[in-house]
Amino acid sequence: MTSGWILLGAVAIVLAWAIWAYNRFVRLTNRSEEAWSDIDVQLKRRYDLIPNLVETVKGYMTHERGTLESVTAARTKAMGAQSVGEHAQAENMLTGALKTLFAVAESYPDLKANENFVELQRELSDTENKIQAARRFYNSVVIDLQNALEQFPTNLIGSLFGFKTREFFQLETGEEVARQPVKVQF
Repeated sequence: MTSGWILLGAVAIVLAWAIWAYNRFVRLTNRSEEAWSDIDVQLKRRYDLIPNLVETVKGYMTHERGTLESVTAARTKAMGAQSVGEHAQAENMLTGALKTLFAVAESYPDLKANENFVELQRELSDTENKIQAARRFYNSVVIDLQNALEQFPTNLIGSLFGFKTREFFQLETGEEVARQPVKVQF
């Protein structure tokens, strides 16, 4: 009779652990979706600021049509990205186009003094910081999910119920971008 209770206790412990592991995967999956949603909100905020920036700059930068068009094209591509990888690639292109725009804007003292331009620059900078914070949170959740999917014995529950890892959201950091020359066309 004692061995029956021991066996029943062992089964109960294994079952409790399996439920805990399953719930952990659900929690990590939901957190990764929430974290991506945070990134998406900030990206949309960024996309909404860019047309205002382009309109503000248009009046001052009459000879920089190509720069303005590249910003607009990069924004359109970023807005149409579907996967995390596509978003990362498109965001890197958009960041490069914006850096070029701001580098060219340095040649226009009246533009640099324009309150609208200065405020849009500040808002974009603030949004960039929020995107970076949201990206770090998302990537930390993805690594937790990936670890749980790869570590024994939780990998058994993960594979049994078909949980999948997410793609990291990798953007070029300031250091990587700083090494690349800014293209300025006149």
